[in-house]
Amino acid sequence: MKKILLHACCAPCASYPIQKLSSSGFLAEVFFYNPNIYPQKEYEIRKNELKNYCNSANITYIEGEYEKEKYYEIIKGLESEPEKGLRCEKCFYLRLLKTAQKAKELNIDCFTTTLSISPHKNSKQIFKIGKIVEKETGIEFLEFDFKKQDGFKISRQIAKENNMYFQQYCGCEFSIRN
Repeated sequence: MKKILLHACCAPCASYPIQKLSSSGFLAEVFFYNPNIYPQKEYEIRKNELKNYCNSANITYIEGEYEKEKYYEIIKGLESEPEKGLRCEKCFYLRLLKTAQKAKELNIDCFTTTLSISPHKNSKQIFKIGKIVEKETGIEFLEFDFKKQDGFKISRQIAKENNMYFQQYCGCEFSIRN
């Protein structure tokens, strides 16, 4: 199996992509880098839930730093942007860049993200950012639209079966208002 670094925002969103990648011939290592998650208590809950899920599924879990200042710096002036707007693009860029950099550090040739599983996210927007990061880092970004073939529904079923914490908003303080 070919290794892939999977950027993951939370356990429910990672559950189906891990299965899908495995059935597609990939061995996923999960990378949690989400400086956008607000407040820190929410960040800790999501991080720990994902870590526990990975441990129970015997999946390698890698934790990035909680660099919330870096997130606020990159989205400065875009706080009132709507979901799927420029603020989200900047956030995706930050998280995907860090994922590609981590993949390079670990000698993993490709990466992808669970972000495409959300019906609230535009997969084409995510893929566009992924390809920009690929050009900048030389690490291949693989386009998996995990919401297809009922991926979101399946991920919610897996979360329910595993009694996972299920958040009520995307993650950043600006998504709470939507």
